[in-house]
Amino acid sequence: MTVSHAVLATVLCAVTLVSSAPNAHPLSPVTLPVEAFSPLIAQKVLATANTLLSPAQYPQYTDRIEGTWQWFSPDTWTTGFFPSTLYALNARSTLCSKDSGNLKETDWLELGRTWSAAEVPLETHTGVGHDVGFLSYPFMDELVVNTHNATAVTAVNNFAKELAARFSPIVGCTRSWDSADPTDFQVIIDNMMNLQVLFASADLNGNDTLRQIAISHARKTAINHIRPDGGSFHVVDYNSTTGKVIDRRTSQGYANNSTWSRGQAWGIYGFANSSSFSCQVFTIIHMPRYCAVYKQTNLSEFLQVSRHMAAYFLDHLPKDGIVPWDFNAPLSPPRPADTSAATIASMAFLLLAQQELAQQPTNTTGANLYVDAAVRLLQTTTALAWKPSWRSLLSNGTVNNPAQNNLTGIVYGTSVFF
Repeated sequence: MTVSHAVLATVLCAVTLVSSAPNAHPLSPVTLPVEAFSPLIAQKVLATANTLLSPAQYPQYTDRIEGTWQWFSPDTWTTGFFPSTLYALNARSTLCSKDSGNLKETDWLELGRTWSAAEVPLETHTGVGHDVGFLSYPFMDELVVNTHNATAVTAVNNFAKELAARFSPIVGCTRSWDSADPTDFQVIIDNMMNLQVLFASADLNGNDTLRQIAISHARKTAINHIRPDGGSFHVVDYNSTTGKVIDRRTSQGYANNSTWSRGQAWGIYGFANSSSFSCQVFTIIHMPRYCAVYKQTNLSEFLQVSRHMAAYFLDHLPKDGIVPWDFNAPLSPPRPADTSAATIASMAFLLLAQQELAQQPTNTTGANLYVDAAVRLLQTTTALAWKPSWRSLLSNGTVNNPAQNNLTGIVYGTSVFF
């Protein structure tokens, strides 16, 4: 399964473990930032989890000054990230050999289940639309731990049903945002991340229609969202009656023809996850959820798109390695960074590395390139934005720059940093 951004929480310990294992993989050694193993990680997450013992609100982003979480209703697209982070710490506590920051003494699994409970009513009534995929993350995490957990199985199937109901065979995509005009069918690049719940449910119940919906959406996105240079449009508007493209534009980026960095990162990951990969390479990065929930699609066309988007991302990084909010935003006045885009891209590059190692023959050069890119992003991002005094791990996230919501900690940026 995928992005439960939480699964990548385990990568830091896993990289260390496999580095000392002879013949485990053909990758070159890497040096992760020391903060990646800080006891503050477990301490901060535990402090947040203990804030509400019966969660009725969920953290999304912090204020700019003190780094205090701002809390939102469960019926919000980001709700699944924090409970998924708790599941990630459960996996990390097994992988990491050293006990730090209450990592091993805490029952992360029980906390993950507690923090997922408020999402159950959202399975049949939610206002997040296409983002039910993000809501499903902790339930897909649960299926790694217990494949027969009825609550998790029901949640994944219900969320997939909700997303599938937004599919138009005329357009070939699932609708992202709703519009007052029923003929305006809006699709955003972020939606590539929600397709995983369709794959997961298809594997649980054998409904291949869900898989075909996901594949159709990915193919249409590759055609209409991705530019020849590998950059991406944030939003594509279709006519729901004819299926034709009406407009290509942005909502959170600098301009209609610019590339919003977080959208680019979502796309790299989403397309890489839609291509084929082998469970045998999971000794490199501990992502059991993939093997537990997904079957291979064997569609290398999506791997090519992910590579193309990754090349754009890396080619447009500034010399300091700090990911800007938008790659095409002017340098003056100084454009804000987006550490959430950086951490999501890091996760995407690690997944791409797995894909390259699964190729026949193994593409060691490509795998090393992506692992190196992921580590460099973690290093530059940590150097810029590691905040010991904040509730989030990182600062300098950009939620929505046109709305002047930047310089914050973000729950999905913190979750993916693991």
